[in-house]
Amino acid sequence: MKCNMSHTLAGWTSGESADCASLDSAIRIDGFPAVNLKIMQDVNAFCFGIDAVLLSDFAVVKKNECAADLGTGNGVIPLIIARKTGCTFCEFTALEIQKEQEELAEKNIALNGLEEKIKVVQGDIKNAKKIFESQSFDVVTSNPPYAVFTGGAVSVKAIARQEIFCSLEDVIKAASYILKPRGRFYMIHRPERLQQMMTFFSKYNLAAKKVRFVQPFSLKPPTMILVEAVKDAHCMTTVENPLVIYKEKGRYSEEVSALYKKLNG
Repeated sequence: MKCNMSHTLAGWTSGESADCASLDSAIRIDGFPAVNLKIMQDVNAFCFGIDAVLLSDFAVVKKNECAADLGTGNGVIPLIIARKTGCTFCEFTALEIQKEQEELAEKNIALNGLEEKIKVVQGDIKNAKKIFESQSFDVVTSNPPYAVFTGGAVSVKAIARQEIFCSLEDVIKAASYILKPRGRFYMIHRPERLQQMMTFFSKYNLAAKKVRFVQPFSLKPPTMILVEAVKDAHCMTTVENPLVIYKEKGRYSEEVSALYKKLNG
């Protein structure tokens, strides 16, 4: 099957809407001017954070590869990767279950003129077998909900943060199903879920190739983990040096500063 298709920045003010009369008052425009990228966000929903930026930088999508993003939200990960790679990939399919977020992702793709490269599909990760053919993609990315759902009100923010519509296993199972043999899966999650992650990788024929812990400060324990897994592979796992976000309170580390400089200019 042919594959289917926050920062407030200088010059692009958070909350900008004067030139977008059709936008709801809850929509603001953020972006990355160095790569000519604008992203509309619903302030009443879940706005992307540094985890999406880190995953977009960590993931590798090569020339002419087909990629999919599971649980895309407003489309931030495919959008950043499109700019990072210069759109040398074949196509990027973004799957999102929430209608409002799917529509926002569509608007963001159009806003950035990427309709020929990125396609949004509304659907449930658990129904991946009905939405996609097996072994359709070279790369899959996902920034899934981190927390197990323990009850309470179901809101747009809760759906993004908690496993209401999909579990960690659901995401890994779907990724394995749609990946080609030797295809790569990139995910960011919480380090306390690492044991479960490895169990599900083994269950669904994925092998962790690269792991990188993300620490808020050099002497603090990690709060996130970046993982690259390969389908139908027997590889050793490389644990990279930790990624430290802050040098000190209010100041990014040199690595994170360099990352944002590439995006912000």
